[in-house]
Amino acid sequence: MIETVPTFPRIEATVAADATGTVAINGVMQSVVGADEQAVRAEILTLVTVTATDMGRPVRLNTRDRLGEQLLAVYPDGHVEALSDRATAATAGAPVPAPVDPVSRVADPNVHSAQSPDHPEHLERPEDPAARLTLKDFLQSQPAALVGPAEMGWQGTVRRLTGGLVSVGPGVAELTHRSAIDRVQQSLRGPRTVVVINPKGGAHKTTATLLLAATFGTYRGGYTLAWDNNETRGTLGWRAQPARHSNTAVDLLRDLERFNDLRSARVGDLDNYVRSQGSTQFDVLASDEDAAASSTINGQAFNELHTTLSRFYRVIVVDTGNNMRASNWEAALDAADQLVIVSTIREDTAASAAWLVDGLYEKGHEEKVRNAVTVLASPSKVADAQLNRRLHGHFASLTRTVLDVPHDPALVDGGTLSYDALAPATREAWLQVTAAVADGL
Repeated sequence: MIETVPTFPRIEATVAADATGTVAINGVMQSVVGADEQAVRAEILTLVTVTATDMGRPVRLNTRDRLGEQLLAVYPDGHVEALSDRATAATAGAPVPAPVDPVSRVADPNVHSAQSPDHPEHLERPEDPAARLTLKDFLQSQPAALVGPAEMGWQGTVRRLTGGLVSVGPGVAELTHRSAIDRVQQSLRGPRTVVVINPKGGAHKTTATLLLAATFGTYRGGYTLAWDNNETRGTLGWRAQPARHSNTAVDLLRDLERFNDLRSARVGDLDNYVRSQGSTQFDVLASDEDAAASSTINGQAFNELHTTLSRFYRVIVVDTGNNMRASNWEAALDAADQLVIVSTIREDTAASAAWLVDGLYEKGHEEKVRNAVTVLASPSKVADAQLNRRLHGHFASLTRTVLDVPHDPALVDGGTLSYDALAPATREAWLQVTAAVADGL
């Protein structure tokens, strides 16, 4: 039945990230509003079902949202099916490729021909004991885990509305999302340090530090620290959720000896110096916030703090100041396992990032630059497309990857950052950035 769903009437639907949507039936458009994206999709399916009832047959629904496009067949009884590539080709009159016999592609490992070289009687045993297969080889030969049913987008909405009777596989966007989570959650070879840099103020460094730490903490389950490594005063502590204390890196440095005694040092004692960020499961170590203080964090102090903190945290994300000649800035650079070069899509901020890269090359940090991740943040709802292309071209030739993150109203006021207040598209973009960072760890 699904191969014969007519293309008339032409029905198209869109879902926006702000929980609004539209349905166009033969060019006549109707707006849809819901509590969230899932509710908008459900309302759209209800409207299309009415059309299918009026027609007395199933109708096609072309959908588009932030996760991509989906082609569905909607029936008068509310039943929904995803139109497959074979169904789409058949309805359009294109030839349908014959199904591939899996036996012709992959031989059954449980069936051996007596004449086959894979038969145990003909299998040559390796003479070198070091070359023999081991338990590790056997475990690594396991097939990939089965992909679970769709949870996101139209595929997930269809599965929920049908109570699981129609279990649609995840789309490309959801598979990309799941892959990013797996990359963020991968095991590390010991504690790792990510350093966020751009010598210009207002370049999105502090925001990037918080969102990287929040994403690592959310998907890795803690043991993540965001550290404001400003030699005097930074704003990371102000942007973070407050704690019952106002201690900073200067206070921790003064009491650091108590954490260097491995017999009595406890991670819980750090709570008096760092600021827990709740459900995002990361901590913040603020820089000095005393306007009357004259103390500073130099390179030696950074190294002492870094050595101790690496005993308690798996991932440390370091926010840096604007003075790339400061000893603590240089110490952070030396300690970095992964650099993140961040810039807003503005001429002055981007020029500062390019100048920074030139300086790093001149100082012999070419390898760290080549492995770096460049993040371009849109300063407004609509970024300068021409400048964005220029920046991609420039930094793609210098660093491992260049990724964009969208403008988000929840970040505009510069106040306390709330991860839950971010738009879904923003959280997804930073998940992809964090996955790229994790690839370099």
